[in-house]
Amino acid sequence: MPRRSRAAASGTGDELMSETATSQETVAKEAIAGKFLTFSLGDEEYGVGILNVQEIIGRLPITRVPRVPEFIRGVINLRGRVIPIVDLRLKLGMPPGEESREQCMIVVEVTGVQMGLMVDRVSEVVDIPAAEIEDAPSFGSGVTTEYLLGIAKTAGKVRLLLDIERVLEKSEVTALQAVQAASSAEAES
Repeated sequence: MPRRSRAAASGTGDELMSETATSQETVAKEAIAGKFLTFSLGDEEYGVGILNVQEIIGRLPITRVPRVPEFIRGVINLRGRVIPIVDLRLKLGMPPGEESREQCMIVVEVTGVQMGLMVDRVSEVVDIPAAEIEDAPSFGSGVTTEYLLGIAKTAGKVRLLLDIERVLEKSEVTALQAVQAASSAEAES
């Protein structure tokens, strides 16, 4: 009796490729799943991996830095450290927000640069299982969603999960390093 190949025995090659793709998606979602700090920008909810978060602070006076992109609001002095502040609304193409008492800064470290992300309000830390995460949708050519890890559907809410390492482009991180270095040198003199 002739031996059948494993592909023939278990289905078509297309079915195997589909199973492999599904398996890879599951592994990818498992890697994303975990605890996220959620926050709001306007009416939208976002999340960043809790391991990226160093601390959450209230609004502090921001020193403007000339000739930097508009989304870099300036720098703050946080216990002797100069930290650049990124207005996440402006970086994501949203209109500037109203100043409020709920507005705060999430201090994160991205590729060796410590920075504060200005957000409208922090919500909570949630544990998001892989089953509640969908891939970021494709919006066609010219629209990038590389900065999204995925979209979480939890407790009747949709939350955009940010890959904080990709929210800023490499050139923007370099600009933040320059701002941080120049401001630190000024503070020391």
